[in-house]
Amino acid sequence: MFQRKKKQRTCRKITDESDLFDGLPDDLVLSILSKLSSSASSPSDFINVLLTCKRLNQLALYPLVLSKASSKALAVKSKNWSDSAHRFLKLCVAAGNIEACYTLGMIRFYCLKNRRSGESLMAKAAIKSHATALYSLAVIQFNGSGRSKNEKDLRTGVALCARAAYLGHTDALRELGHCLQDGYGVRQNVMEGRRLLVQANARELALSLNSLLKRQPQQQHQRRFNYQQHYSCMTGSGSGCCPLLSDFGCNVPVPEGHPANTFLKEWFQSGVGELGLELRLCSHKGCGRPETRANEFRRCSVCGTVNYCSRGCQALDWKLRHKAECRPMERWLEGDGNVNVNGIGGGHGGVGGLEEVGEAEDM
Repeated sequence: MFQRKKKQRTCRKITDESDLFDGLPDDLVLSILSKLSSSASSPSDFINVLLTCKRLNQLALYPLVLSKASSKALAVKSKNWSDSAHRFLKLCVAAGNIEACYTLGMIRFYCLKNRRSGESLMAKAAIKSHATALYSLAVIQFNGSGRSKNEKDLRTGVALCARAAYLGHTDALRELGHCLQDGYGVRQNVMEGRRLLVQANARELALSLNSLLKRQPQQQHQRRFNYQQHYSCMTGSGSGCCPLLSDFGCNVPVPEGHPANTFLKEWFQSGVGELGLELRLCSHKGCGRPETRANEFRRCSVCGTVNYCSRGCQALDWKLRHKAECRPMERWLEGDGNVNVNGIGGGHGGVGGLEEVGEAEDM
């Protein structure tokens, strides 16, 4: 018995003196940190590693690790914005992280009002085929954001939308469909525009189903509950759903916005950033883009009470909430229930047109 206690005491002494973590090679630790930064669900998941020890703090700031950081790992809250958060995003940009280029570009362009630097960062991400950056640059070109009203470039906006749609961006595909329907920046082709709008709705459904399959809950009853909840959402009996496929008799969950849009929305709604005189936010709650000059965004030509940065935002907000709030549309629906406003849609899928404030120019 005395020998056994002596052996246990000796083993404990050896374990306390040796640090197995220090024996791990840097390449292995960098690989683990890269995996963590690419799969982190929030900035805190990654920042907590920096606070663990000096070695992890140094290795976590290597370009290899920062270049892999996901959009959720870079999703800084507007209330937590600081010089250190700005420096961290700049380090990620220097490491070649295209998500950081886009996120910091949006923050600089709309929040910090550094238009040239913000647009340059978004262009850097767009060159590397970042679909969301391409779409955001298209919105800037359509509105002439950061410039005068006469400096809009509709053709460039359509070209950027087409590239983003090709890369799988649903909102860009929907925007391109509306442009073709209305002849906005491109030769009018109503049939092709409607085909793209149907394709955008189908893509929305496919993304929703893929997200459902990826969850794969461990318990069988939880899996059954998730399938039932998703079915009720698609058939319209669930809450928190967006009738994006109302023309085809089913709904899908409201799409999750990009962290950059969430930052913009929180920045201006919380009072951290102030809008200029007579400037407005896009009425689509998931957007967050503000006007850069008075009357930049176009308003609903039916009620005139809401304004949008793009036709894509208008179409989403119409099906989320504005369809029930647009009063003149309700009056028109008292007829035969089939409305066609400015040649856009009809029945359940009808969407009001947009007009420029002060010019009454329909899109």
